[in-house]
Amino acid sequence: MSYKSILVHLDTSEAVNARFELALRLAKQYDAHLTGLFSVFEPDPKSFNVMAGTTEYYAGHERIRAEQRGAIERLFHAELARAKVTGEWKLAARYANQAVPEAARLADLTIVGQENPNDPESFVADQFVENLVLTAGRPVLVVPYAGQFPKVGSNVLFAWDGSREATRALHDALPFLAHAKRITVFTVNALEGEPPGNRIPGVDIAAIIARHGANVMTEATEGVRGVPVGEMLLSRASDLGADLIVMGCYGHSRWRELVLGGATRSILKSMTVPVLMSH
Repeated sequence: MSYKSILVHLDTSEAVNARFELALRLAKQYDAHLTGLFSVFEPDPKSFNVMAGTTEYYAGHERIRAEQRGAIERLFHAELARAKVTGEWKLAARYANQAVPEAARLADLTIVGQENPNDPESFVADQFVENLVLTAGRPVLVVPYAGQFPKVGSNVLFAWDGSREATRALHDALPFLAHAKRITVFTVNALEGEPPGNRIPGVDIAAIIARHGANVMTEATEGVRGVPVGEMLLSRASDLGADLIVMGCYGHSRWRELVLGGATRSILKSMTVPVLMSH
């Protein structure tokens, strides 16, 4: 199993170059076709009609966007040629929360960036990453907005809770896991409300991973009241020097709001290494 079609979301944020460089390296590593999908936040032109002078503002905004898009497109094609990677450029013609999940369904892996609260250009749509993970039906690799990631997947922390989502994440991450030098299956035991032995043990899933030729270790720790599981995962990843976290995420719609599990929310907010998420 390998990733043969990779999609990377491109925008005008400060972190886009690091994200594209990672996507290019992975495409090279897996001999994959790389699609660059450009999609940014676009205000509705109708929203400017109520204010005098906003027509000129919107036209200027569009010119700037076109210049930025052109520069990123030229860089995309130049870097593909330099790396000798096959690929194509696409421009999202629809709202990001519709266009990107649809494109992701045609890829083996989709790469997007974490939203940076200090960079307005990283905002693409409301709950963009959350919506993508829950609706794409494919694995999503989320790249932190801070830092450089020259290696991804050599030292993996796999968050295991025995759930359907974690199982899906495991199999979606097999191309990474098969080449990893070290994999840690990490389980956080529930504080209360879960019968003993209710989960599939970490050692059992570790045996499945080991059959793919990977070096696997298992760890289990007790939950700590008041400490989110996501923070425990990030802390352990730091201790181990992990360069990738693999985890399942769950969520549902409550009226018009996407409601995610606590670990998923805290990871998306505070992530320090790339995280492969599946639903």
